Amino acid sequence: MNDSPAPDPRAPNEGAVPNAPAVERALAERFAAARDERAFRELYRLHTPRIYRIASRLLGDPSGAEDVVQETWIRAAQGLPGFRWEARLSTWLAGIAINRCRETLRERRRGVSPGSETSLGRGPSEGEKIDLERAVNALPNGYREVLVLHDVHGYTHEQIAALLGIEVGTSKSQLSRARRTVRETLRGIVKGDRT
Repeated sequence: MNDSPAPDPRAPNEGAVPNAPAVERALAERFAAARDERAFRELYRLHTPRIYRIASRLLGDPSGAEDVVQETWIRAAQGLPGFRWEARLSTWLAGIAINRCRETLRERRRGVSPGSETSLGRGPSEGEKIDLERAVNALPNGYREVLVLHDVHGYTHEQIAALLGIEVGTSKSQLSRARRTVRETLRGIVKGDRT
């Protein structure tokens, strides 16, 4: 019935990773060929958590991240028939999400003042975590993107360079500067500059 078998959730992890791209491709091709809603829902289920985590970290705003997820999938549905499989589907989707985050941040700069409400204030016992989130959110966009993609989501510098359209050396230097800036910010907070 299906072009390819669905992965068995009880199967050992080492067998799941190599089959993932083949399963994704089959689902994507089914969607592209016939607008198969079940195939699209499965792709959505597989990739939305990662897209949301990336958007949430880059924006520092859960509701904004939800908007980015929706816009990412709208754009992906439009572009999927032309996807050439030169990269992993997850990398392509992350690129769409990152671009939409950039657009959102530009829109905010034009119309909404920085420092609007975020979820950072939840849970008073989360002080150190909140300080880290604030330090990361205060980074310039390029630094924040590289830091989040590398340290949080595990992308390599080569993948980051391809996603962001920068050189590998730029990715490495921005990561170094981002880490140094976050350390300095956190040191300032520890010394009593907490806002």
